[in-house]
Amino acid sequence: MVAGLTIGLAPQAGVLGIAATSGSAWIISSSAAHYIRRLRQLNNQWPAASETGMTLAHIGVGVFLVGVGMAGTISSEQHLRMEPGDSFSMAGYEFEFRGSQVINGPNYQADQGDFIVTRDGREIARLRPEKRRYLRGGQVMTEAAIDPGLTRDLYVSLGEPLEQTSSGARAWAVRIYHKPFIRWIWAGALLMMLGGLTAATDPRYRPASRTITETDR
Repeated sequence: MVAGLTIGLAPQAGVLGIAATSGSAWIISSSAAHYIRRLRQLNNQWPAASETGMTLAHIGVGVFLVGVGMAGTISSEQHLRMEPGDSFSMAGYEFEFRGSQVINGPNYQADQGDFIVTRDGREIARLRPEKRRYLRGGQVMTEAAIDPGLTRDLYVSLGEPLEQTSSGARAWAVRIYHKPFIRWIWAGALLMMLGGLTAATDPRYRPASRTITETDR
């Protein structure tokens, strides 16, 4: 079922993506089913911390697999030359470059781009990446603009400034990224860590205290 859903929604995921989502569904469903079964056996009392931690960690592995499998197979990126008014379509999103302006920060001066992201004609984000030049030391840094989401992150960053157009506006080298399920990688890792910490609180893993007797003195 999950394999068919993956093929239908993301056919470009290929064998790796299908294997990742199918394996993830099996791990998560079997872990959840085991924990529910244990709750019933214990008359709705919580199982031991070690068992709860193990379940959380296994679910984390499943979530992590989705992130790795999908982000590694259906991510998109493009390096472009864009001038004000240009637009580019990627993964169903339309990125329109409105131009750039110079802004002053607390310890830097930056060229700030202005991008409007739409989907099906509806604006969903306004991204403002920056190319910063720090006043002390002259270091140049690129600050990408990110629109995060549960199933995808969108990134836009400014590369190098290019020639001026006939209207006097500046063209830019632009990088656009679409990263699906990238946050599932971090969420899975956090669940695994939480599972380990929960399991470590199980009293059975604590060293038994030894009573000092008169003979020990």
